[in-house]
This record gives sequence, C-alpha cells and structure tokens, in this order.
Amino acid sequence: MFWSRIAGVYDLIENIYNGKANARTTDYVASLMSEDDRVLECACGTGMFSVKIAPRVNELVATDFAEGMLKRAARKCRKLDNVTVEPGDITSLKYEDASFDKAVAANVIHLLDDPSKAIAELKRVVKPGGTIIIPTYIHFGASAAAGLFNKAGADFKRYFDAETYKEFFKEMGIDNVTFHVCEGRMACDVAVFENSVL
Repeated sequence: MFWSRIAGVYDLIENIYNGKANARTTDYVASLMSEDDRVLECACGTGMFSVKIAPRVNELVATDFAEGMLKRAARKCRKLDNVTVEPGDITSLKYEDASFDKAVAANVIHLLDDPSKAIAELKRVVKPGGTIIIPTYIHFGASAAAGLFNKAGADFKRYFDAETYKEFFKEMGIDNVTFHVCEGRMACDVAVFENSVL
C-alpha cells in the first residue's frame, strides 16, 4: 500500500514542503478540543494531529488504514497514556453509535471512492450535538507535491479549492459548516460542523 510505503519519509516531506500550514492547522484543530472529550481520529497518519490533540482531551482513539503510518503514530504517542492507536477504516468504523464527543478526519476525504460513507460513519459514531472536524488541503491539485504523490501511487480521487470544498458539504447534505483556512505553501481548509440528530 502506498501510504505504508511512504510512512518513513512522510513527516520529512510534510515538514519541508508544508510545515507552516501544518503547524497552523494542527494548532487550530487542537484549540477546538475540551478536556472531557473522547475523540476519534480517522486517518491519523504518522500522528501529526494526534500529538497536538491528545494533551487537550480525556481520551483519543487514533486510527488509520495503513499499517506503516500506524507504527509511526504509535511511536510518537508512546508517552501519551490517553491515546489508543489502532487500525481503522473510516468507511466502516467498528465503534458503537454516539460513542465520541468529537471526530477528526484530516486529509483523507479526497482519497475516498465514496466519501459519503465516511461522512455517514463519522455522524454515526459522534454524539448528537458533538463536533466533526475535517481538515483538507486546498489547491493541492495544482501543486508539485500532487504530481509527485500521484506518480508514486497515491491515487487521489478529487481536488478541492475553497469553493468546491464548500460545495462538497452541500452535496453531502450538510449546511451548518464553518470553514477556517490555515495558510501556507499548501493551505488547509478546516471544515467544522455540529452533528445533527440522526
């Protein structure tokens, strides 16, 4: 799998190419957390968001589909006793309904064949009135990084800019979304919405 193969160099690529935007995005997402929260993180990658979220919450369950990424995330989080790192598929989550206060799914929506399944699963496992946070790179399709990742086998399904990202949520039937753009070489748009009653 592509994401397991590049796990060893992923942080280096992210920090060199887009360090400022990543720092701003992870700080912003962490600022949305509360100390009593039980949080699910899908597509945690190497733990870039995990290490910022965990100190602010009661419990973090960090998941990813790629074994190589999970190994890196587990290493980063080994001193954080409120973090569980485990395999997980965002389109078919194993958790009970309404079992989390918040969910974070960063930079994964553009990789999915059917993102509506992921949205439905996030809404299912987050409590009504809880918060779902979906940061996604915008203008990525025009970047040099996109070309390199695609040649290596990343298989992106779609690319967003600020307007098409807003349209995506309208297509998903979600209209109570706020957006916060974290600037950098490749900006990240953080979509945040309250989970409505199913």
